[in-house]
Amino acid sequence: MRIKLPRDIPASEITPKALYETRRDFLKTAAGLGIMTGMVAAGIGLPSAARAGTKLQGIAKSPLSLASEPLTSFKDVTTYNNYYEFGTSKDDPSDVAPSKLHPRPWTVAIEGEIKKPRTVDVDELFKLARLEERVYRMRCVEGWSMVIPWVGYPLSELIKRAEPTGKAKYIEFVSLADPEQMPGVKVPILDWPYVEGLRMDEAMHPLTILCLGLYGETLLNQNGAPVRVVVPWKYGFKNGKSIVKIRFVEQQPKTTWALANPHEYGFYSNVNPEVDHPRWSQAKERRIGEFGKRPTLMFNGYGDQVASLYAGMDLRKYF
Repeated sequence: MRIKLPRDIPASEITPKALYETRRDFLKTAAGLGIMTGMVAAGIGLPSAARAGTKLQGIAKSPLSLASEPLTSFKDVTTYNNYYEFGTSKDDPSDVAPSKLHPRPWTVAIEGEIKKPRTVDVDELFKLARLEERVYRMRCVEGWSMVIPWVGYPLSELIKRAEPTGKAKYIEFVSLADPEQMPGVKVPILDWPYVEGLRMDEAMHPLTILCLGLYGETLLNQNGAPVRVVVPWKYGFKNGKSIVKIRFVEQQPKTTWALANPHEYGFYSNVNPEVDHPRWSQAKERRIGEFGKRPTLMFNGYGDQVASLYAGMDLRKYF
């Protein structure tokens, strides 16, 4: 199926005014914050005390905003979540994370096979490039999906400034694992901290974003505040949340779900209706907010953009 770019969606449709009437006024851009050496200050800055749910301004519309379906409601996007660090029920993250997780102060270590390793304050990441709104289809391995207006910019902006060496074949994302902030970490459901990864060409693809917000605001705690990645052609668990470390590595990362159950969760985890989960079919999905099911699209509907990344690969073997 050929994916067409949608019509320019009016801001009033993307971010309903009512969602923000009770929100705090956006705090003015803080002066004097630098980014990593060689990084250009651009786009939107935030004061160091900015909280989850702070309204953003000056967000550009992205031509790579590929999903033209109606948006999933703000309520569903922020109350129906998988985030085991706060519990295994879908409503645990929104019940627990708002009062437990402290997204400021926050730093992200950028290290490994790069020429410019740094530890960066998360608010400096807002200055790396101009923020864009990207409406993406998102598909969960359990069979449900959403259409979400994420806010961020290409992860490649950070990668280029870190200057990877020739040994950097993959990128590993490490999430926070603090039992004081994340009660679920006290339970050995998974091997904490949560680790995900991408091949370098996947990470450099323009659809892959470093995500700092959704629905025109900074990320809420239950959605992975203050910084996460979004890779729209893969199942949701590939999108690491609350990232504290980005590592450039030579070997394929040992990712959390692939370690926990390698027969059910592979490293690539591309949305593929022809490869079933061992316990259920992936041929159809239920869009949150809808009653019926719809066919699952290959690569979540982004095949025209990303299929070439996997040319010649057996996608049943490399699932």
